Amino acid sequence: MGKNQGNFAETKIGGGSNENSDQRNLKEGKGKRLWKKMKYQLVEYHSLPGYLKDNEYILGHYRSEWPLKHIFLSIFTIHNETLNVWTHLIGFFLFLSLTIYTAMKIPNVVDLPTLQHLPDVLKKADLHKLHGELLTCLPSLPHMPDLQRFREELKTSLPSMDLLSSPSNWHIVELLTNCLPERFSHSNHTDVCVLHSMKEDMANMIAPLLLRPITRWPFFAFLGGAMFCLLASSTCHLLSCHSERLSYIMLRLDYAGIAALISTSFYPPVYYSFMCYPFFCNLYLGFITILGIGTILVSLLPTFQTPEYRNIRASLFFGMGVSGAAPILHKLILFWHQPEALHTTGYELLMGAFYGIGALVYATRIPERWMPGKFDIAGHSHQLFHVLVVAGAYTHYRAGLVYLRWRDLQGC
Repeated sequence: MGKNQGNFAETKIGGGSNENSDQRNLKEGKGKRLWKKMKYQLVEYHSLPGYLKDNEYILGHYRSEWPLKHIFLSIFTIHNETLNVWTHLIGFFLFLSLTIYTAMKIPNVVDLPTLQHLPDVLKKADLHKLHGELLTCLPSLPHMPDLQRFREELKTSLPSMDLLSSPSNWHIVELLTNCLPERFSHSNHTDVCVLHSMKEDMANMIAPLLLRPITRWPFFAFLGGAMFCLLASSTCHLLSCHSERLSYIMLRLDYAGIAALISTSFYPPVYYSFMCYPFFCNLYLGFITILGIGTILVSLLPTFQTPEYRNIRASLFFGMGVSGAAPILHKLILFWHQPEALHTTGYELLMGAFYGIGALVYATRIPERWMPGKFDIAGHSHQLFHVLVVAGAYTHYRAGLVYLRWRDLQGC
């Protein structure tokens, strides 16, 4: 009897021990989950490691040394970098769309609104050269006597396009349509207007023979630089809180993107303004390219990313932008009588204003320096800087379209 009671007591004591162990494990599990949950909460500025301390006027809502999984998911949550990420990520998709649109929709020759000035262009054109180009593909076609007569009429009637009103010439128009390369067909024109008259049809066919499309690579270089800058910036703001090493890499990428945007922004205005002056074209393009590469190399220095060098960073990039004043003034001197030169300069001044105000806001940390902690989530200087950068880049895109239309129409 005593033995059984002893066994029962031992079992009871052992069972109590197991229960206590289970309770301890349960508490430890809850504690770990609670700690894990608290560990990846937003923290305040004073709790950050040194490499994440950049703006003392933004007091809270920081992510600090999160794992990559949580960082990628944080793109859809609210913290003080949310709008920094999205302002440039949306800008990247905007310029990606513009690049696709430019490649597919911007015609290879001047668009239809420009063709209303075709008679003035034809008066200045070399009609003998035009006739030669038209007839290179015509000898193998039928109705050659009619074509010879058409050529004679072309000499006197082409500037006013009056000969196209005659129904007797419509079959010749059809022959010319079949003769011209496929890339000059109506399907390659993106203007919403439809050519309703035979005059406009003929003007649309003849214009490509007179107006040679210029190269597009400087324009696409700028679009590529803009997309690289915007995507690099967005990625930097998203991932830099992971670790000191990744933060270092991301900041280098961000500075390289800024230098790339500024450098490639010079390419369209310099190339299209001085395409007929190779010396100045190569001089300006070479200078800004070397300056951009030098800025990228300087930005690789570890001390370049520290907060005390903030004003130096802003001044360096601002200086790159200001150096664009030389080719713009030179362009105005050469082409002061051209309305396109004034039009593009207006866009470039507006772009410079956007970039300049953005750099000033970035360097002075306005408005958060006036009310620390009030602009942690929205409205602080870096977000305003991002919006102004996108606005300036889009303004430059509009200027690029004017350059393309101008040079397609006039050449050198």
